[in-house]
Amino acid sequence: MLAAEQNGNFKARALVLFGLIAVMWIVHAVGAIMPGHFLSAGIVPRDVTSLAAILTAPFVHASLGHLIANSIPLFVLGALVLLRGVTEFAVVVQLSILIGGAGTWLIGASGSRHVGASGIVLGLMGYLLFRAAFDHKISSIVITLVVAFGYGTALVMSLVPHEHISWSGHVFGLAGGITAARLLARRESSEQQRALAEVHFKALDRQKPSS
Repeated sequence: MLAAEQNGNFKARALVLFGLIAVMWIVHAVGAIMPGHFLSAGIVPRDVTSLAAILTAPFVHASLGHLIANSIPLFVLGALVLLRGVTEFAVVVQLSILIGGAGTWLIGASGSRHVGASGIVLGLMGYLLFRAAFDHKISSIVITLVVAFGYGTALVMSLVPHEHISWSGHVFGLAGGITAARLLARRESSEQQRALAEVHFKALDRQKPSS
């Protein structure tokens, strides 16, 4: 039974990760058939008509190279986050999209158009790098060191402003991941305290003399 449950959990996590990346590839394929159509889904800073693009822009890529460059780290970092479960992965991705997109809309360069999943990638990276600072677990520290070693240089370079690169999306995507790390660590701590309190009360109940 345990092996079946573990196998089911693995399949669910794999489905979520491959499904997210597959959507991006499908959108790009459709965009190749209808050139220019999906690029209109990009975030245009301070343009009210592009507010909805905060939710869609991460699934749109300007070129095949752009898509590949985001898909590889998304797969690696996403798999590491999914070690903690689908719920944590979903929270990190959603906060990275919302905070990264909102920040880009607010302070991005006027007249620019922002697309791509790099905000999600930076969010996953921020979560993995900072989770250990909030939960102090050995497993989190090990993952932090692995990510820092493998992606530290890429992280620094992605936060330096470059032409044709969404610097604001990277910064706020990273902030989304850090926010997720803090919120999820706090939730886990609350659940642990609640569980300990329940155990304590049950122990007290057993110690009460019967009437």
